[in-house]
Amino acid sequence: MDLEAGRRFAVAIGLRFDASRSPMSRHVLPIAPLFLLAGCGDSAPAELPPLSDEALAAVTDNAGAATEQLARQVDELFTKPGEIGETRATIVMHAGEIAAERYGEGYDAETRFVSWSMAKTVTAVMIGMLVADGRLRLDDSPPVPRWQRPGDPRGEITLRQLLQMRSGLRHTEAGDPIYESSEVRMLFLDGRDDMADYAEAQPLEGEPGRTFEYSSNTTVILADIAARALTKSNDPETRRKAIADYLQTRLFGPLDMDSMVPEFDASGTLIGGSLMHATARDWAKFGEFLRHGGSERGSQLVPRRWIDFMTSPSPRSGFYGGQTWLNRDSGLDRDEAKEDRGPDTLFAAIGHMGQYVLVSPRQKLTIVRLGHTDSAARMALVDELMDVVELYPET
Repeated sequence: MDLEAGRRFAVAIGLRFDASRSPMSRHVLPIAPLFLLAGCGDSAPAELPPLSDEALAAVTDNAGAATEQLARQVDELFTKPGEIGETRATIVMHAGEIAAERYGEGYDAETRFVSWSMAKTVTAVMIGMLVADGRLRLDDSPPVPRWQRPGDPRGEITLRQLLQMRSGLRHTEAGDPIYESSEVRMLFLDGRDDMADYAEAQPLEGEPGRTFEYSSNTTVILADIAARALTKSNDPETRRKAIADYLQTRLFGPLDMDSMVPEFDASGTLIGGSLMHATARDWAKFGEFLRHGGSERGSQLVPRRWIDFMTSPSPRSGFYGGQTWLNRDSGLDRDEAKEDRGPDTLFAAIGHMGQYVLVSPRQKLTIVRLGHTDSAARMALVDELMDVVELYPET
């Protein structure tokens, strides 16, 4: 479901996908940013309406940008529901301080918001910790028992390929009708009680490593691999507790992400591709942790090189790294006459229906937007978010 969100993120930050081609052979063209068109024509710019007290109150004294400009850009996230959907929470952090924070009616700083596919980036960090611990190896076949049977071609799949969404396993992220999609069947239909078993049972439809294919089921496989690395037990409660304790001890606790609630299926597997819940502030803490290269208050929770891996283009997708979306093109049919929006070092955790954690290390910037936006409005939403990004200079 979230592949479309990622595509629209890529399109809005400077990439155009050729819909006439398959998802594995997208043509990518930069789109001229809207701000380059400002000032064209001879007419004087329209006078902007005054900002409300609510809009101005959202901006702090540590904004790092012009107060009125930031207030106006954040306000537009909440006052354009017909164009960009419903924004329920927005946090802008600059240089480690909250620059702006605002909530929609019925939501506040204590509200937990569902991650949808933002959870994939959390799962990737957990895998990185297990690799650093020596429990997993990036270029080995992971501990999936059915893949280790003699002659099973899935034994050629590596952990790296799973993280980069190029396993070669049969998958359809968004089916038509929707209940035929692999993700929906895993989450809600025949796979729901043992999601990893359903995902791992799929045959190969291509050579491992050859083709990028976004897959929520792949991240559930990663979550199962993490549980197998931590415990040999198949008892659901033992598996659930092993993962929950590991995440709390190694990630959520050190980051003071006190609101985080991960969900598990009936077999005790973390639903690591789509179902974690946390406040907007805790999602911002996670973004800041990524911005700092995996460190928190001087403590390196995961090796910096792992964050570099997550935020570097995979061999089969220039706009996707390790369970993380990148502000880069795929290198296909690039039009050098036009410019992309934002720095190419910007990356994002993206969730279904418009959940975003945007991280721009060169701007010391993390932006969280949570809400409900359908696919038709997603490009307009990301344009609004990029307007906020462009208020901050690169350093």
